[in-house]
Amino acid sequence: MTVSPIPIVNNDWLKSSQYDLFIEISRLRFTVEQKIATRKGEPLESPTTNFPRLPIIDSYLNLLCTNFSLSNFERDILLLCAAIEFDPSWGELFAEITGDLKQTYPTFSLAMSLLDSGDWLAFSPAANLRQWHLVEIGVGNSLTSSPLRINERILHYLMGDQHLDERLLKLCEPIVANPVQIESHRQIVKQAIATWISVSESDEYDRLPVLQLCGEDVASKTEIAMEICRELGLTLYKVSANILPNDLSHLQLIAQLCEREYTLGMMALLLDCDRDEYPQPSQETAISYLTEILNCPTIISSQSRRRQHQRTIMTFDVRSPSIPEQQALWEKALSDLDVSDSLNGSIHQLVSYFNLSPTHIYNASLKAKSLHQKESSHTFHQSLWLACRTQSRPRLNELAQSVETTANWEDLILPTKEKIVLQDIAAHVRQRLTVYEKWGFAGRSRRGLGISALFAGSSGTGKTMAAEVLGNELQLDVYRVDLSSVIDKYIGETEKNLKRIFDAAEGGGVILLFDEADALFGKRTEVKDSHDRHANVGVSYLLQRMEAYRGLAVLTTNLKNSLDQAFLRRLRFVIQFPFPDAEQRAEIWRRAFPKQTPILDLDYIKLGKLSVAGGNIRNIALNSAFIAADRNEPVQMKHILQAAKIEYIKLEKPMMDAEVKGWV
Repeated sequence: MTVSPIPIVNNDWLKSSQYDLFIEISRLRFTVEQKIATRKGEPLESPTTNFPRLPIIDSYLNLLCTNFSLSNFERDILLLCAAIEFDPSWGELFAEITGDLKQTYPTFSLAMSLLDSGDWLAFSPAANLRQWHLVEIGVGNSLTSSPLRINERILHYLMGDQHLDERLLKLCEPIVANPVQIESHRQIVKQAIATWISVSESDEYDRLPVLQLCGEDVASKTEIAMEICRELGLTLYKVSANILPNDLSHLQLIAQLCEREYTLGMMALLLDCDRDEYPQPSQETAISYLTEILNCPTIISSQSRRRQHQRTIMTFDVRSPSIPEQQALWEKALSDLDVSDSLNGSIHQLVSYFNLSPTHIYNASLKAKSLHQKESSHTFHQSLWLACRTQSRPRLNELAQSVETTANWEDLILPTKEKIVLQDIAAHVRQRLTVYEKWGFAGRSRRGLGISALFAGSSGTGKTMAAEVLGNELQLDVYRVDLSSVIDKYIGETEKNLKRIFDAAEGGGVILLFDEADALFGKRTEVKDSHDRHANVGVSYLLQRMEAYRGLAVLTTNLKNSLDQAFLRRLRFVIQFPFPDAEQRAEIWRRAFPKQTPILDLDYIKLGKLSVAGGNIRNIALNSAFIAADRNEPVQMKHILQAAKIEYIKLEKPMMDAEVKGWV
């Protein structure tokens, strides 16, 4: 279908278009009244007003007739249906013609008898009036005697009121997006426009190829799609793939209505496949089928590449802004503030820690300005940092558990050498941009640039607290992922679960803490069947994502010796968290009770003889506080003894007399 360009509409043009519509209806009315008068033997005199056929493209009526290739007969049927909507007296004419006072509506039979050049093929489902849903057929005894009604969307269109068909309004939503802001994305816009223009001017193709925008940055893909359509004079609407109906006939109707909207108002469609990257088979069928049959400008937004059997698809990978592009975006977003002196290299730090999209950078800058106004005690740098941290939280909160990061280095009781390694990890995160980008290490190879670590040790030895300390030190969010819950028995599902987590965390500088690594990282299994191969693929995928992750990814395990050495070699840091000795346990006890807690005669040296890890010490301290509070007493050794016995029962561990000798 060749679509005529939409005219520039102003009040004068709109009034002229409406006037021409009513002139056409008046012409048709004279024709009908002349037929009635002739049957009565009382022919009417020719009207004093001339009713010429209007020239092409000077009204919405002629645009519609031209773009949908309506014959004069089809045009007049449409006008009959429109006329009664504007003037109910037409119903009296229809009743008079048929001799049936109840038939106050047009029908195909009536049109054939009244209008010149009647054509039975105009009633066919494949003919223009019915194929494009320009008129609707009501309930009747037969096709030709059934009431005809102009489609509401078409009626409003003829009057210049542009809005989507109500059936599409349930699926589609208009898009509002910022202009494309970075050069790499502008190049995609230029290439896409050039492709569509080239194809539309060629005789080799019957429809435009589908444009596919792939990548994690949904906002940037939306901006690119919007820019393409804006340049071409198209109006972009989005439909979420996860709400598409499964019924193929319903999908056919959607495709027809979308093509009709393209013809009426230059509609383009953005098919959003980002919300459900791994759709169910029925949903996948719906997406593929609709993509095949759509005949309006169509853009797909998806995280990974989709393939179609027959439809031509042109794919563009939408990558995150480069570091220089991010710096430029930050400078632009903050250009309206007189804070250049107070930033002191903040932008350099932001692009080092956070990998944000243009939209997230813009949103973070707005949030920072708002926070800075509300929290006068915060520096603008602190407000900016907090705003960046919040960008990834909504998606991650659905996939992982947020960990509070209040612990500091003093709370972490470890031997000196293990603490030094942890401090080295913090230094690697802080200096990532300097070493990789400024000093050129990333130019040699992009492989293995992720900062990954393994924390090994028995339960309660401080592995999770170490991650908390790093989060507090670096002022980054920590999210805990239980690997045992991520692993799925179905082939391929483990990788999908991991992909969702890494994709959600990528922009926010998040520290990912993968607990129970031995659930996935056991000794490499001998491949005996597809499930063994699947297990090894899951391990390889996790390591691959950790090596490419811009933040810090930490694995924890209670059983380091059960891990394959080949996997350990791919991790940058490995720390063994030892079971604390008596002196370290005494130090943990000294930090176990907050300053506000009333205590009496606690002997930390004796408490240190209790052979439990730091996590158990904290459990015992908390339980003893409840016991003491219930007795309205300060925490004493007797309360700790009672709490320790409860903890030992939980651990299924016998308490030795030497451990609690002299406590009470």
